[in-house]
Parts: sequence; C-alpha cells; structure tokens
Amino acid sequence: MVKIGKKIVKYRVVILILGFLLLIPSALGYFKTRVNYDILYYLPDNIETMKGQDILMKDFGKGAFAMEVVEGMNTKEVSDVKKKIEGVDGVAEVIWYDSLADTSLPINMLPDKLKEVFNTDNATLMAIFFDDTTSADSTMDAITEIRQITNKQCYLSSMSAVVTDIKALSEKETPVYVLIAVILTCIVLSIFMDCWILPVFFMLSIGMAIIYNMGSNYFLGEISYITKALSAVLQLGVTMDYSIFLWHSYQENQQRFPGEKERAMAHAISNTFSSVVGSSITTVAGFIALCFMSFTLGKDLGIVMAKGVVFGVLSCVTILPSFILVFDKAIQKTTHRSVMPSMEKPARFITKHFKIFVAAFLIILFPALWGYSHAQVYYNLDATLPKTLDSIKANDKLSQEFDMNATHMVLADASLSSKDAKAMLAEMQDVKGVKFALGLDSLLGSAIPRDMIPGEVTEALQKGDWQLILVQSEYKVATDQVNKQCTELNKIIKKYDSSAMLIGEAPCTKDLITITDKDFKVVSAISIIAIFLIIAIVFKSFALPVILVSVIEFAIFINLGIPFYTGVKMPFIASIVIGTIQLGATVDYAILMTTRYKKERGKGKSKQESIQIALSTSISSVIVSALGFFAATFGVGLYSDIDMISALCTLMARGAIISMVTVIFILPSMLMVFDKVICATTMGMKLKLKHAALQANANS
Repeated sequence: MVKIGKKIVKYRVVILILGFLLLIPSALGYFKTRVNYDILYYLPDNIETMKGQDILMKDFGKGAFAMEVVEGMNTKEVSDVKKKIEGVDGVAEVIWYDSLADTSLPINMLPDKLKEVFNTDNATLMAIFFDDTTSADSTMDAITEIRQITNKQCYLSSMSAVVTDIKALSEKETPVYVLIAVILTCIVLSIFMDCWILPVFFMLSIGMAIIYNMGSNYFLGEISYITKALSAVLQLGVTMDYSIFLWHSYQENQQRFPGEKERAMAHAISNTFSSVVGSSITTVAGFIALCFMSFTLGKDLGIVMAKGVVFGVLSCVTILPSFILVFDKAIQKTTHRSVMPSMEKPARFITKHFKIFVAAFLIILFPALWGYSHAQVYYNLDATLPKTLDSIKANDKLSQEFDMNATHMVLADASLSSKDAKAMLAEMQDVKGVKFALGLDSLLGSAIPRDMIPGEVTEALQKGDWQLILVQSEYKVATDQVNKQCTELNKIIKKYDSSAMLIGEAPCTKDLITITDKDFKVVSAISIIAIFLIIAIVFKSFALPVILVSVIEFAIFINLGIPFYTGVKMPFIASIVIGTIQLGATVDYAILMTTRYKKERGKGKSKQESIQIALSTSISSVIVSALGFFAATFGVGLYSDIDMISALCTLMARGAIISMVTVIFILPSMLMVFDKVICATTMGMKLKLKHAALQANANS
C-alpha cells in the first residue's frame, strides 16, 4: 500500500484536476436524479393496499385523489371552478353535484346523504381524481396549477397536496442543511485541531465525495427526499473521522521522516487506508442492514449511504492528501496550538474509579431500556408540518367544515349485484366515524333511477371488472380510531366480495405501522449480528465484540429512550434508522480505544496501565470525531421545518455525544471488569501475556 501511496503523492496535481473534472458528470447526475416525496410509495408491492393502487391506475387510469373545499360561492361560480380544474393537465375527473344532475335542478332531488356530502351552510365539496400517482411529477404540477387558477376561497386537501408542499419546503431547505453542516463542522475542527485552514480542505475533499455519491444516484433511477436531505449531512458526519486520522498519521510520519513530506504522506496514506477500511466496514454494515427492511425507504437510504462511505474512504486517501501537499505552505502558516489538554489525568481518574462508572451503567440501564421500549412514534407525516402550508390549511378546513379527514377507496367486483352492493354500502355507512360511502348504488335515491345516472359518473366509478366506492372518514390518518375503522370496513367488504380491497392513505399507513414494527426487529438484529461478527474477526475475540456492541447499544437505549421521558413523539422511521446508524457510525470510537488497549496488553503491561494508555491517547480523537458528527447534524435539526428531517438529525447529534460519553467512561470500566475474560477469549492474548511475563522475568 506504501507503493500506491507514493503514486498518489507523485500524481497529486493530476488527481486534483481529475477530481474536479469528475464533478461535472456527478453534478449532472445529481440534478437529473428524480426525487420521490411520497413515503407510502416505499411499501412492499405484494400487499393488498399497493395491489389495489396498481389496479386503480391500470383499470381506472386514476392514481391520486383529492377533495376541494369551496367556500362562499354560488352554484354557478362553483361549476365554473370545476370546469377550470377539469381543464388542468393531469386531472382525470372531477365529481360534484352537477356531475349527478343539471345545476338547474334543485339539490333537494339528491338523496339526503349525498346532499350532506357536497354541501354545508357555508361550503361545498368536490372530489378530484388525477391521472397519475400521489407523488408523480404530473400530479404535483396539477396541484400547483389548481392552486393558481382557484382563489383563496378554495382549499385543496389531499396527500398529493401535502407531498407537493413537502417538495417545495425540502428544495428550499436542503442547500441550507449542507451550508449549516459545513460551517458548524469547520468551526469545531478549527478550534479542536491544530490548524485554522485545514478543515476547509477536509470539507472540500468530503464535499467532492458527497457530489460523486449524489451523482451516482442517477443509476438508481430515483431517491427519497429523506435520503436526499440527509445523505450529504450524514456522509459528512460519518466520514469526517477518516480525514482526521489521515492528518494525525501524516503528522506522526513527519516525525519519523523529518523533512520528507512526500514520503511521510505516502506512509500516512498506507496507514490510513488499512485502518480506515476496518472502521468503515462497520459503518457500511450498519447501512447495509437497512436494505433488509420490507419498507424499502431503508434500502434507499442504506444503498446511498453505503456508497457514500466508500466514496468517503477513496476521497480521503487520494484527494485529501493531494490538497494537503499542494497547499502545504498555507497550512503551515495557519497552524496553532491545539486547545485539547493532556488527557492523562482524566484517564487515571476514570480507570481508578471504574467501579463508580460500572454502577452508573447498571443504574441507568433499566430506565434507559424502559424509555427505549415505551417511546411513542407517529406515522401521520403531515401532523408535524408547519401550519402555514396550503395543504395543512386545506386539511384543517375539510375537518372543520365537513368533519372529514381520511379518505378511503374500495375496489369491488363490478358484477356484484345491486342488492349486495346496497347492503354493503349500508353496513359501511353504519361503521363508526364513516361520513359517507359513495358508490354507484348509493346514487340510486328515490328521485334518480339507475338509467338516469350520468355517463361520466358511471365512467368514473366503474371500469372493466371493478367498481370504485369512496369512503370518507371523520378520523385522521394513523390514529387508533381510523385503524380500527379500516379493520371493520375490511371485514364488511370481504363478507360481500372476497376479492374487494380497501385502499387509500389510511389503509396504507395501517400497513406501514405493521410492516415497520417488524422491520425494526429485523434491522436491529441484522446490524448487531453483522457488526458483532466484523469486530470478532478484526480482534479475533469473542468477549470484545460483546462488550463493544453492548456499550454502544447502551448509548442507543439512552438516546431513543429520552423522548419517552420528555414526552416527545418520534417519526416512525427514527426508531429503525437511528439505532443502526448510531451503532455503525460510533462503534468506531470504541474500536479505536480497544485497539490500543489490546496492543498495550499484548506488550505485557497491566490491565490498568493498558486501559489508561488507551484512554489517554484516544479521548482527544473520540471527542473531535463526536463533536464533528454533532456539528454536522445538530444545526440541521434546529433549522429544518420538516419534522422528519429535524427529528432524525437531532437524534443523530445527541447520539454522537451520548456514544462519546459512554465510550470514554463506560467502555474503559468494562475493560477493567472483564479483562480476564477478554484475555481468555481473544486469540493469541494468553500467549502474548506469557511471553511478555517471561521476558520481564529474564530482564529482571
């Protein structure tokens, strides 16, 4: 690897030129990668709700669905608004009162239930179907156009409207996330390292790796907005350690080879690559574990971040060394004394009082586990968005004026007899919280014979082998009430038609709750087993991976348990993603310290002396790494108005600090307690200790 290091050093200018040239296709790939803003899109294709969505698209030519609330307009004005909406590209059908009867006819001719559907004293309601899916570009464009051609008396309520607002908010905020992360990380590194300008070159090399990673997403087809928003910040946080390690290795090799900077850098590249590959594998394993989720948002984030770590490693051993050597004079002129004091005294104190920290571990463990297992999560993605968004205002207006929230759709056999269809509709109508069930057979009031139902309504509600029924609920998505309602509605429709399907945002979210609960267990188990095996192979030990994984899991329990005690609900994805990321990204802190402990112990030093040396030499690196990760994520957590992003970044920032504290205080204490077990279960340790003891006796 030293030979490769020498080649990198020799061709450093060429590497920088090539690195900058590669930014061009990467930037093009970044801008051409489609972003998906619909979380429910990532549900498995084989579940009934997703199959139903496919049928809706294939047979009916409809995907998304919305309700438009129109206030303070007369019948003619509302009819004009409807015609405008029908003319928008991407709109399939609009159903309102005039779809069922001529507006010259009194609305009293409609059945009472239908009058309640379309009118209140102050407002009227129309249903809008779109040609494509919830998060399709054409649907979001149609939402934007509908808002432009209707006035402030019109409120468009739908998941597509929420997705459109999330897109606008995310596109506005994402560049700011990167700016905040870079500025705060530069400040932290400038203070805690020994050079003011060096963090700029860290940011440049990591930034180039981020652009390469984001550009390569083009080959994935599309990525989630959560992946887009988090990946740059996360890649910065988890790969920062590699740059710090290279710099420290370079400084050490400069002492070995005074005046030979190129030779020192070649050896630093070799040392860094061999060390970083080991630590990066645990981080990659954590992200790869996300790919085992049935809810494929995990796969989306996992693949992108695993790639990001690989690009980070490559950039660290090629681009960063080139920057450091090319701008050596500028770096030398801006060096300063590190503010980090000697850590020998803290190390002595911790190892001497290890029993106190073991006791603290045992005392904190139970409440941490309790909070971790009882923390509440939310699944309703629009619940935490800013109330000023048009979609949130519209959802509130629909709830206030019509006492409506979630909209379900039923796909039933078109050949279902009129008698059974009416009976099914009547039973659905009686389910608690159902405002109305609107199908072809519900239109057959005493004043409207079957053959008088307008063709456009029949066309909208029946196609091929299927008929469509709209069910409006009083309950909000992701609540216990609506989930119970979905269960009851499913029982009813299956009784009359075993092939019938209940689809829509609420049934999909109900599936999401079930699926992600299972995913949480699977991903946690896979990430723990994978990282355990990697550490076991690296250290050739059984006890060490148990101790290291346990210490970081303890930090995760505390981090994810805090929301329970503070009364904060987390987004559902947090409990799955954070544990895996925190384990994969911060176990490196523990590996760093344990590597030095094992080395010193193998030299024959006592357990206390070995742990003390490992602790004193590692604390500074652990603190700088953790503060770098904290800086990269904390500011974004404070800034973002999208709670999904804000909560994840806040949890990652807090997790980095908690992991740092547990590695500094709890890990050395555990090594003190289990030293004998470690020596007995680590390959070659006993032999090294015996050899060191014999050598010591011979010297004495």
